[in-house]
Amino acid sequence: MAASVEHGLNNSAFIPPLESGDRLTRHEFERRYAAMLNKKAELIEGVVYVASPVRFRSHGQPHGQLITWLGVYQVSTPGVALGDNATVRLDLDNEPQPDVLLLIDKPNRGQAQISEDDYVEGAPELVAEVAASSASIDLYDKKRAYRRNGVQEYIVWQTLENKLDWFCLQNGEYLPLVADADGVIKSTVFPGLWLAVTSLLTGDMTTVLAVLQQGLNSKEHTEFVGRLFR
Repeated sequence: MAASVEHGLNNSAFIPPLESGDRLTRHEFERRYAAMLNKKAELIEGVVYVASPVRFRSHGQPHGQLITWLGVYQVSTPGVALGDNATVRLDLDNEPQPDVLLLIDKPNRGQAQISEDDYVEGAPELVAEVAASSASIDLYDKKRAYRRNGVQEYIVWQTLENKLDWFCLQNGEYLPLVADADGVIKSTVFPGLWLAVTSLLTGDMTTVLAVLQQGLNSKEHTEFVGRLFR
């Protein structure tokens, strides 16, 4: 009898590890995630994805470049918050951990909020993902989840194809933002957030930051900051 009781206690204490392909509720996903050590996992449309080791040129470096670009914007834009690999509770079937997110961090101004246990709840205004290729879930299931939950702008950098797409939510659909004659894409949600696309893809961060500074100096950016604190 004692051996049977001990066996039952061990079973009750055991938390199964997260495995790619598991189909879980968000509650069960979070329970198992809490027991993981030093791993990244996401719940996308009810399916678990456990991240593989990250390569430098195809992910780590471009990730850092996006952080640099968006970080400069955030520092110059009071009322906006930047997140790196922050967990986002989108809905009951989706808990992604986007590479970068930008959100309006003012009461009654932004879509998302920070929960009591320090997670993002709701849809950030902007999400950026580094994708190894066009076959990535970032352009399919994850894109669909972001669109359905109201992420206003979504950037996907396909590093193997050396291609960047910037989508804007319009009438429930993601439509691509198109670069102007100077090769610059300008955010519609975050005025002053300008991106010299070709410069980013070629690693010319000096030009990327110079163009961003032009956006930060624009009248539109000044008015945006004023609206956040009105």
